[in-house]
Amino acid sequence: MKLKYICLMSILLILTTGMAMAIPGNTAPEKIDKTLDEKFLDVATDVPGFGGMFVDGDTLKVYLSNPSQKPAAETVIASIFGRERVKNVQILKGKYGFSQLKEWNNRAGELLNTQGTVYTDVDEKENRLKIGVDDSDFKAVEKRLDQLGIPREAVIIEKADPIEYKSTLRDNIRPIQGGLQIAFSNYLCSEGFNGVSNKIAGFVTASHCTNKQGGVEGTKYYQNYVAPGNLIGTEILDPYYTNSKCQAYRIKGKVCRYSDSEFSSLASGVTQYLGLIEKTDGVNTGSLTIASSFRITSEGPSKVGQTVNKVGRTTGWSQGTVTGTCVNVGVSGTNIVQLCQDMVTANVGPGDSGSPVIYKNPSTDDVELRGILWGGNSAGTLFVYSPIANIQRSDELGLITTCATGFSC
Repeated sequence: MKLKYICLMSILLILTTGMAMAIPGNTAPEKIDKTLDEKFLDVATDVPGFGGMFVDGDTLKVYLSNPSQKPAAETVIASIFGRERVKNVQILKGKYGFSQLKEWNNRAGELLNTQGTVYTDVDEKENRLKIGVDDSDFKAVEKRLDQLGIPREAVIIEKADPIEYKSTLRDNIRPIQGGLQIAFSNYLCSEGFNGVSNKIAGFVTASHCTNKQGGVEGTKYYQNYVAPGNLIGTEILDPYYTNSKCQAYRIKGKVCRYSDSEFSSLASGVTQYLGLIEKTDGVNTGSLTIASSFRITSEGPSKVGQTVNKVGRTTGWSQGTVTGTCVNVGVSGTNIVQLCQDMVTANVGPGDSGSPVIYKNPSTDDVELRGILWGGNSAGTLFVYSPIANIQRSDELGLITTCATGFSC
């Protein structure tokens, strides 16, 4: 079989934590605009019967207690919102003026001090107040509305899910999963996947995401930043790069390995989910917002033409096509050659090193683990990864349990 050797001009995707921050100088102050409710109150000042408005298709629907105020309302709305807003106006008979609704809403703000209240709002589409609560027992809210002097018929109370901060791949997350931001020394990378090696729980990331690529020097890892209390693990497996591994491919003057990978033992007290990888809320969007998890149910190789995915702290969840398998890759600016690597045309950026590479079941979030991303081209349109079989060779990291509970791999 003809030997493959490609000297790829690639970059190691490591991002320093010493990121510069722009400090504004003598810039003009930003213009402070009014909120939508404040603009509605301006309309109501000149048109007292104005009860709010909303867009329905190409029609602007305006609530007025007195429909004969339509010409005056159109004039005022045009002056505040622009003439283009009043091209097709439909008047709806309103029961409540916006000023009154706004005053009631201000009173109802007290409800946000009560557990279970999610939001209060002047609903301009319904000409009512709207109160969102996170359970089906509305009696306490109704009682308090009565105490506040707000007519029950002026309020829509509806069930609402709690509104929470959304975590990202760069946040401090416990238990840890694959795809999260990890830090060491002055650099940032991505956690690949959790695993168990010789009964030791830990995780895998890229070897160049250590203090010294190849060889164990006990690199300490933190999630999300290097800080007291953020320690998650210590490097314990990271074979040296040697020329002897190059010789089968007649590569001279270089050092080689079959995977850019290392294994770290889990720090005391740190929890992890075996077999889970963070899933963001969009593929190829660059979003870092965590939506749910992928579940590793198997391991396997890739084939040219297949679609694979990665999740990393810089570009999130990206997906692309495998364009090369078992490619020998020379790393730009080093004497290192990574043997038998796979290439994928997909988004990648500095800091994505260590990202897990997976094949996703088209109909579920079950995935097959394919390997660890370690490099890419300067355009950020192609990444290179070490296949899982290479990572688990006896002369690399050896066998690692990676699958979620109930699956064998």
